[in-house]
Amino acid sequence: MTHPFPDPDTRNPLILPDGSAHAGTVFLKAVIDHPRFIVGDYSYASATHPPEDWATHLAPYLFPVSDEKLALGKFCQIADGVVFITASANHRRDGFSTYPFAVFDHATAAGRPSLPEWSGPDTVLGHDVWLGKDARVLPGARLGNGVIVSAGAVVRGAVPDYAVVAGNPARVVKMRFDAKTIARLNALAWWDWPIEHILEHEAAICGADMEALERAVP
Repeated sequence: MTHPFPDPDTRNPLILPDGSAHAGTVFLKAVIDHPRFIVGDYSYASATHPPEDWATHLAPYLFPVSDEKLALGKFCQIADGVVFITASANHRRDGFSTYPFAVFDHATAAGRPSLPEWSGPDTVLGHDVWLGKDARVLPGARLGNGVIVSAGAVVRGAVPDYAVVAGNPARVVKMRFDAKTIARLNALAWWDWPIEHILEHEAAICGADMEALERAVP
């Protein structure tokens, strides 16, 4: 039996051979209800032990009152164990102690000298980013379109479009395509096409025939 491609608001989009939905794979748009967490269509995450709260599972230090945002583009793929370490849990590093005394005091924390004044910049992923198992994404990281993050990598800073990064700290180990091809892919922006058109041209999108992909532009 052929199943239609699931709507991006589907909670469990992966259908197993027996017809049941795989509980450990979710379209994040359907399960994230967090004011500082932004998710594009069809981006998914997987977990061996699926959590009740996917937002906290993926970004445990992103709070509703956080200054920064965590933004994921469309068609991102997030493997089991990935964690976004956003900046809201930062400690002061400019004084003699990093200890956050205000966190454990019942008095109002605002303006206390043991807390940093600002949590930091947004963490942003482009479209079609693949994060391997147990990867860590540090505060303020900005990953371009088509980036691949190797399993266990610890990513910080800016990662260029279509780079492959690995290690701790993660470094670019190679570029997936040459600069001209990357520019053409970004100009095509296939992730913005209607899903029916994307599926019709799956071979061109997942293959390496640029001419066919450019002919497929709706």
